[in-house]
Amino acid sequence: MPPTPSQTDREDILQAHHAYLDAMVEGDTPSLDDLLDEGFTLTHMTGYVQPKAEWLAEMKAGQFVYHSIDEVDTALELDGGTARVTVRTMTDAKVYGSRADWRLLLTTDYGRRGDTWIPLRTVATTW
Repeated sequence: MPPTPSQTDREDILQAHHAYLDAMVEGDTPSLDDLLDEGFTLTHMTGYVQPKAEWLAEMKAGQFVYHSIDEVDTALELDGGTARVTVRTMTDAKVYGSRADWRLLLTTDYGRRGDTWIPLRTVATTW
């Protein structure tokens, strides 16, 4: 029996999400540029909403270095052509020169572009 569209969508979204997190840890800004929507924003714990180009430039400059992102638990809500992935992580990162272990709650909204699910925005808070 072939998978239902929602099963396939869920698998595709989670695969896209893991590619996004893996690219962060690898510091692979060209892949992130391709994976993320042009209008992507990252809302930091401080509330600052950072445009994609600025975040990627700061990653390239070594201002954001992600050493590891370990998922503690992950939830996925799917509603037609939109989805939300909420994941609690233990993130080892160096931010503006200070390295720490962060308990981050990452909430990422996804949208469909043709057959591809892409991150539209991520909001990072603590848990």
